[in-house]
Amino acid sequence: HTHTHTHRRTIHSYNYDSSSHSQPSPPDTAYLQRLLHVNSWHGRPFVEMHFDLGGCRRYNIDPDSVDIDSQRQYDLKTFDVVPKKVFVGEPAMAGTFKVQKRPFTQKNPYMAPITVKRELFNDTDRSCMHLEIDIKGSGIRYTTGDHVAIYPRNTSHTVDTIGERCKVDLDQVISLKAIDPDEKKRSPFPCPCTYRTALTFYVDIVSPPKLHVVRELAQHTENEKEKEFLLHITSKEGKREYNQWVVQDGRTLVQILEQLPSVNPPLDVLLEMLPRLQPRYYSISSSPKENPESIHVTAAIVRYTTPLGVVVNGVCTSYLQAETTTAAPIFVRSSTFRLPAKHTTPVIMIGPGTGIAPFRGFLQERNYAREKGVDIGETLLFFGCQNRAKHFLYESELQEYQSSGTISELHLAFSRDQAEKVYVQHKLLDAGEMVWKLLKEKRGHLYVCGDAKHMARDVSHALTKIAVQYGDMTEQNAVNWFKHLRQCRRYCEDVWS
Repeated sequence: HTHTHTHRRTIHSYNYDSSSHSQPSPPDTAYLQRLLHVNSWHGRPFVEMHFDLGGCRRYNIDPDSVDIDSQRQYDLKTFDVVPKKVFVGEPAMAGTFKVQKRPFTQKNPYMAPITVKRELFNDTDRSCMHLEIDIKGSGIRYTTGDHVAIYPRNTSHTVDTIGERCKVDLDQVISLKAIDPDEKKRSPFPCPCTYRTALTFYVDIVSPPKLHVVRELAQHTENEKEKEFLLHITSKEGKREYNQWVVQDGRTLVQILEQLPSVNPPLDVLLEMLPRLQPRYYSISSSPKENPESIHVTAAIVRYTTPLGVVVNGVCTSYLQAETTTAAPIFVRSSTFRLPAKHTTPVIMIGPGTGIAPFRGFLQERNYAREKGVDIGETLLFFGCQNRAKHFLYESELQEYQSSGTISELHLAFSRDQAEKVYVQHKLLDAGEMVWKLLKEKRGHLYVCGDAKHMARDVSHALTKIAVQYGDMTEQNAVNWFKHLRQCRRYCEDVWS
């Protein structure tokens, strides 16, 4: 009850001269096929290099004669009768969404109820959600500073659009199996499943497609001008055009198919080549001391407009924000972002925007200890956002912690509330003397969470200035001193780009 569709690459012009004793015996066809299967998605440059070094020069094969672009690693099978085990979105084991069994891991996530969704911003243009995920009875444990991973899903609209364009029945059960019997990765994603499941749960269909995917699209383009265009932008000479037309303009697969109507790739070809849809990781914004049966998440809703004027919604945050999403598959990833072992050790936390997430957990932990009569060390928090009235996350909680003494000093930077922009690194410099005292004299711990590209770098520069000014160090000695702090786990970063 299955139909098999095999797409194999042909190898042309195998110019082996049997009269030459200087050449070794030619490899068999199976060997050459396997050589081509390995990492074929890296494209022509990789395979040419591989053949030049390990095949072409040795066996006198012309790389240009090898039809690299039509390479397939997997056979497509379609089922007339639905198999007993069919994946419906599970990352590794069929049926685990329906029958949940411990322990819950990356391969066996817990379908956790989302019990609270609350908007944190007071802004019509931007959004940030507070989520509370119920883990009661799951056996999942977490530590303050850990990450929770959430498996997202693509929207039904995007999935339907691709299905209609590729002219397939999205509810057809399929399986992709490796052609090469020695291939360790037997399928590109869990199989068997329907086309709809594959597009919804398993492949990334919204990111701008990689070079090799666009090159493959050219092989399924009927119009010569459109084909020439795709071949050009995926060539060495067209690299700049690819970067502009695909990457900079943020064109998705759907947009490319809409703009180039003669591109008609088989859906199974796309499924083989598209990257896997990955889980999204969020810093947990709660402490198990205060919230042992729930995990809190602070998530900025990703929404932006591309240069083409297309509004793009983040795959995971839009999924979580939807009213229909009442549960999501999760697992916990351990982190080294930890509070000091001693409650009396001073901590300095720097977390603008959603970078405050793990520090909310830190504060819950210290507040729990303080309420139990435990002495806690100095606790400094540097928080920043654009506007106090619109984007001050957990304002009432932070003020309460400050009033109770859980927070020793709260330093706030609202970048757009005055003519001159003020950021957390400026507030850090203003409090430089205290920061240096806690780090140098009291052996405090320093934590940074948030944007890696700008904020974390600017904070690092500010700390160097503080060490030079208050520690009587040269700039290089200051850099080395903070490098030592990192090695001692007294300077910890949880940053993203």
